[in-house]
Amino acid sequence: MAQVKIYGIKEKLDPVKEALSRVIHACVMEALQMPQDKRAHRFFPMEREDMLAPGGRTDAYTIIEISMITGRSVETKKKLVRLLFDKIRDEVGIEHQDIEICISESPAHDWGFRGMHGDEVKLNYKINV
Repeated sequence: MAQVKIYGIKEKLDPVKEALSRVIHACVMEALQMPQDKRAHRFFPMEREDMLAPGGRTDAYTIIEISMITGRSVETKKKLVRLLFDKIRDEVGIEHQDIEICISESPAHDWGFRGMHGDEVKLNYKINV
């Protein structure tokens, strides 16, 4: 399971939502070996005054937060981050300096979906990749 939250300035984020979601999901499928039907993205378009950015960023500044069940290797998570940086730049046009990514993990028993605890659900994909 991976949940993705995407934050950005509304005027810049809204026009690229579909493309950004497509690219993010392609990266998640490649790096984490997630199935096609496991897309869970939430967009948070912000007013400019509510999206304060560090120096050197443009209005395209985008924050991507990924929450997932613990178990992926460091190499797998680094592959995901690299894919996101490069494919978002190449396919959506947001430069590296305007992308920030944070991966947060928690054990399966801290998740709940399909009416069960995450450690009780039979998944059709691997966590330990």
